[in-house]
Order: sequence, then C-alpha cells, then structure tokens
Amino acid sequence: MSPDTLRNSPSYLFYQTDHSRPTLDRAEGIYMWDTQGRRFIDGSSGAMVCNIGHSNPAVLDAMRAQMDKSTFGYRLHFVTEASEALAERTVELVWPGMNRVFFVSGGSEAVESAMKLARAYAVAVGEGSRWKVISRWPSYHGCTLGALSVTGYDSLTDPFAPMMQAMPKVPAPRAWLDGLDPADPATGAHYADMLEAAILAEGPDTVLAFLLEPIGGASTGALVPPAGYMEAVREICTRHGVLLIHDEVMSGGGRTGRFLGGQHWAGAPDILALSKGFGAGYIPLGAIVARGEIVEAVMAKGGFAHGFTYAGNPLACATGLAVLDEIIRQDMMRNAQVVGDHLKRGLTGLMDRFPFIGDVRGMGLLLAIELVADRATRAPLPPAMKAYDRLTEAAYALGLIVYPRRSRGGYEGDHIVIAPPMITTIAQADEIVALLGEALTAFATACELPLS
Repeated sequence: MSPDTLRNSPSYLFYQTDHSRPTLDRAEGIYMWDTQGRRFIDGSSGAMVCNIGHSNPAVLDAMRAQMDKSTFGYRLHFVTEASEALAERTVELVWPGMNRVFFVSGGSEAVESAMKLARAYAVAVGEGSRWKVISRWPSYHGCTLGALSVTGYDSLTDPFAPMMQAMPKVPAPRAWLDGLDPADPATGAHYADMLEAAILAEGPDTVLAFLLEPIGGASTGALVPPAGYMEAVREICTRHGVLLIHDEVMSGGGRTGRFLGGQHWAGAPDILALSKGFGAGYIPLGAIVARGEIVEAVMAKGGFAHGFTYAGNPLACATGLAVLDEIIRQDMMRNAQVVGDHLKRGLTGLMDRFPFIGDVRGMGLLLAIELVADRATRAPLPPAMKAYDRLTEAAYALGLIVYPRRSRGGYEGDHIVIAPPMITTIAQADEIVALLGEALTAFATACELPLS
C-alpha cells in the first residue's frame, strides 16, 4: 500500500508509517509473504513477539480445540481449565517462590499491573508512604500513561508529560557508551550505586519499587548488564525494603537462552511482567507473576482492586499453554542460544566491513547493532540522517525485516534490533547476515558513509 493510500485510509493511525507497505498474505516459520508472492524474513519476530515462528501447527490445533469448547469465560464467573493449566506451567518456568499469576492482554497492562500490585502490597502491610517506582533512562515499559511514567524515552513521553506523574530515573548501565568495561564488576557496582543514591535522595520510605529490563529491549537495543549489576541491585532493593520488578516483556519467553532474561544472573525479582513471546503473536496475552506472600498480604486486606475484561480468557490461555509446550518440546531455548551465538558472530563480522557499526550486543536471539559517526568517540550519526529508519528500509527492500529505534533516549542515536524466531537455523542466520550486509552497503552508499 502506498504512503498516499495509507494516509487516506481509515486505519492510518493504526499503521503509523509513511513508507510503502504491502498487504500480508500468509506467514510460516520465519517467513512472511505479501499478496504479490514476495517473501520476507521476519528478522525481528515482528516487534520481538513471534518467538516460536509463524503458523505453528500445534498451536493452531490447540486454538481450534479451545474454540470448540469456549472462547470466553469471565474470571469472576468461572474457573477455566486453560487458565489454571497455563498458570501452573508458567510457575514451573519462572523463579522458585514466584507462584501467583495474573493474566493480562499485553505488555503495557502487565507493567501497570505489576506496579499496582506493588502499591497494593505496600498499603496492605502498612507502608502506604511508598509510591515511587524508580526506573532507568533510557527505557521503554509501555504506551499507557502509567507505563509511560516509568519509561525513559523522551520522544515518547514528552508529549504526554502534563498528563502523568513521571517517576524517578537512574542511568541505564550502558557500559559501552560510557567507555567502561562491562566485564569489570566495578562497572556493575558503579551503576548499582546510582540506584542506591536515588533511593536515598528520594527517601527510602517513599520508594516502592525498582523496575528494569534484565536484558534491554527496543530502547537500549539488547543491552546486557555489566558484571555484578543484577546481583547488586537485588541486594540494594532488599536492604531498603524496595520491591524489585523485572520487565520481561521482551527478554522473557526463551529467546535469550533461558525462559527469563533475568535467570542468567542470581537474584530473583519480587514481581515480573511477561507478554510478547508469552503468547508469541498468536493471541494478545501477558501476565504478572509474583511471590506468594505479596499476593497473600493483598488478598488478606480485601483483594487486588484491579482487573481487565480479558484477564484469563480461556482462548488466550489455551494458546499460551500451547506456545510454552512448543518451546519446551522443540528445545527452542537451546536453539536460541546456539543460533544466537552464531548470528552474533556474523553481526560482529560486519564491523570489519562497516566502520560506522559501533557496537554489537545482546544475548541469544535478542541482538542489536548500534550505528555511530565515530567508533572511537562513540559519537552518534547526525539525527537528521535518520539512519535507524533508512537502514531498516534498505533491509526491507531486500526482504529482511529488522526493528529500528533511536538509541539515546529518543531524539538521537541509532540502533537496529535483530531478533528472529527461536526456530531459526544456522543457515537462516547466515542469510540474515548476508542480507543485512547488502542493506548496510546500500545505506552507506546512499548516505556517503565510509566502507572499509
């Protein structure tokens, strides 16, 4: 569909793009086809959602079977087998002791639910002075006003700032950008100390929670925390009575090599948020998972004053259960680790050809490349160049879908997320690297950037 046609379409706000886009016909595995028969590689799993690939037969069968039984059952009227089974399976895959689940329909709902549960717990245990949720800058936690209040991405939050209570932010642990060694535990301590300083500055008795993505998503481009950071923030939160919330909307679901990104380090959160790969794009689905004592304290004081119409929808839960079953049956987390390591080596190899690639980072099949004007100084490319967008369009023209974002808080910097489904093979990873190399060449030529 042409840009002019899109602008005149009733659904224009839904698509929000000025680029030509074809009409989707079908999708299977890591591939998608338009109605003209052109094939695309889904190199970003949509928005890092379709973790198990498209049109998985077992998931489709499970959806049909549930549709034959029921498609809706309101959670205050019925217990459903699907929601109970998915809750049990979810608890098996997360941290020990996190044994209470509340289902939602997406990532923004999950993050808001996690924050509200944290607040309900503080009130229940007599700590009503705690209400501030510290998060990081840059970060992205959702598009609703509550989720935006903890988002550190200026181009998304600035227009809505008068409508919300912005929460305190601390710097994200971007060791590479700050010229620090991510393998040095002193680097992790450096960023963790900023959290403790913020807690003390705000007043420990006012701080409710600290919210982070264990492995960065779109806003920081697959940022892996430096050594010691995750363990240090857990200890700081415990010492000050602050709840630790992991936003696993993007890093959860297995694509980093473990079901949760945070499981690569010691120190469980108190509450975690799941979505995206949890339903793998087959149906809107998300969840929060919490330690039992948190939920029990809230329930003892009258319950959680919160909910959504589609929470625990049986069709959504049956779909999610089938997704988790396929992740386990096909050993997709292991494949994500092996193929992800291979893909990362391929992306790192592109740095030898393209001096404007400043960094390759990530874990498993959640990877990113950052573009710079100067690799030594890490200076960003001129914002007016819109490098993140132009490179994405160059890849799209070649049949490769990647995910672009500004890397430095919304107004400057450029990175591209490469996160294909967990069923990707070594050969397909090589094809992704080859196509991205072609796209980088076309982009560099158009922008008159140097080639080595």
